[in-house]
Amino acid sequence: MKISTISSFAAGIFIATGILGIVYLNGDSEVSKASSKTTQKVALSEEEMVNKLTAAGYTVQPKVQNNANADAQQTQQEQPAAPAETPAQPPTQVVVNVTDGMGSIDVGRILRDGKLIDDAFQFASDIEQRGLVNNLRTGTYTVDSSMSYDQIISTIYGN
Repeated sequence: MKISTISSFAAGIFIATGILGIVYLNGDSEVSKASSKTTQKVALSEEEMVNKLTAAGYTVQPKVQNNANADAQQTQQEQPAAPAETPAQPPTQVVVNVTDGMGSIDVGRILRDGKLIDDAFQFASDIEQRGLVNNLRTGTYTVDSSMSYDQIISTIYGN
């Protein structure tokens, strides 16, 4: 290539970058208008927030219930292992509370902490291989140790 070709190309990139920078910094696009609308703070009472969220289809639980679920999971994890002599051991129940932004690895960690599975990464890999990654929905699911691996997946991912 000739030097004049390379310098012409570089000049074109420089000019295009300058134009885009000016438009970005001075532009009053719809995106900036929309983002300024979403950043406005509106003071809502607790009741108004609950009403808006339930109208949008969300389930709102009081903090006391969330702590109760966390306490129940913690007590399940803190219970000492029963001796091998006890033949009738009740199944261990684990409550999986799936929230927005959670992935298969997060669900796997909850199940691993509840001692229902051995490896959270392997669980996430199995979900990916089965094509169920996009089937995870928010909600609260109860699974227990009497369920098979496939039943646990079916309960949480609803396939």
